[in-house]
Amino acid sequence: MTRLHIYILLWLLMALGATPARAQVSTTQTESEEDDREVATGVLPIDSLGHDSIAMSWPQAIQRHIDHLLKSDMFTTSQVGLMVYDLTADSVIYKHNERQMMRPASTMKLLTAIAAIDRLGGSYQFKTELCYTGKIENNTLTGDVYCVGGMDPKFNSDDMAAFVESIHKMGVDTIRGHLYADKSMKDFDTLGEGWCWDDKNPTLTPLLYSRKDKFMERFEADLRKAGIVVQAFSATADKPDSAYCICARYHTIDQILMQMMKESDNLYAEALFYQIAASGGDRLASARQARAYIRRLIDKTGLRGSQYRIADGSGLSLYNYVSAELEVRLLRYAYKYQNIYLHLLPSLPKAGVDGTLRKRMKGVFTKDNVRAKTGSVTGVYSLAGYCTASNGHQLCFAILNQGVMHSANARSFQDRVCEVLCAPQ
Repeated sequence: MTRLHIYILLWLLMALGATPARAQVSTTQTESEEDDREVATGVLPIDSLGHDSIAMSWPQAIQRHIDHLLKSDMFTTSQVGLMVYDLTADSVIYKHNERQMMRPASTMKLLTAIAAIDRLGGSYQFKTELCYTGKIENNTLTGDVYCVGGMDPKFNSDDMAAFVESIHKMGVDTIRGHLYADKSMKDFDTLGEGWCWDDKNPTLTPLLYSRKDKFMERFEADLRKAGIVVQAFSATADKPDSAYCICARYHTIDQILMQMMKESDNLYAEALFYQIAASGGDRLASARQARAYIRRLIDKTGLRGSQYRIADGSGLSLYNYVSAELEVRLLRYAYKYQNIYLHLLPSLPKAGVDGTLRKRMKGVFTKDNVRAKTGSVTGVYSLAGYCTASNGHQLCFAILNQGVMHSANARSFQDRVCEVLCAPQ
């Protein structure tokens, strides 16, 4: 073969090798243009990146998916703070406006729950007591009866029946004196700071019967119904140290957490908030005391508690301001301390299964995997909690949407972010 033939053969081989390379560039540009068209129509589907993500590492694939979701038209008129943390690898996967101060809505209950378990312990119990002073002669109690409130939102008809039965067991058929409501557990504020006056807000009182401020009325009615003659006046007074306590009804912190978190119960959250406040032993516990403890907990996570606005325990207040970073820090703190995590995790709604997430994220990768607290007030929609990624890593996340006129848009975005975190990349 002559030198000319060799040159011609080499030229042909080079020409043939260049053609696929040019075709590959052209294909990539086309997929990118399709992605751009999808962005313009709304939130991108999670598989919109096609096979481009195959060559990426797992975190990079997640990052690119979420980047594209953030190109949705909804973010031209609204804001979002977002942070995702890999608890297994102990590293941040994604963050976007994570330090921007935003209203948390009911994800505020996460702060309350974590602070309460940390402060009170997982074995803590809510208590309501029945006590009396005076003497019993000829089936008559001549003295005073005290109902001592512990702000237990689960106190119901069964508990009240136990109160009445305990008086029966002493042989009492007549009460002469006073029926006192001891409300010294907390201050006299019946509403939270920054609550809207025209909302159906719970009444914050230490003596609750079936969630309502009608404890003494029901107690007296049940006494009479049981055949006990009540020659007594109802009033408010503190139980003296000399009183005899004959009945106490309890509910565990886990019972409170399940209703508070699964169903986003505002009364239960405020009741737990005031348990934190009362944990210092002072009478007339106040929201200010609860806030002080939550701020100290924030300091323990490495952030500055004084930089955030804590108004109430439920998220009803318009004065709460936190960040996605703060919520993630507290979720990390709870995960680190298993005595907190073991009580917190079972209380969180499960995607597609129960609570406020029962109708959301029913896909194969998210159902019964995402466990998170929802939040919603007008224009504010939030989601924060835990999930397990396809590689087995445990993740925590916080998504705070603000200025959203249509709740479905915010919830769709949050659900798609969770799908990205849970689905194989």
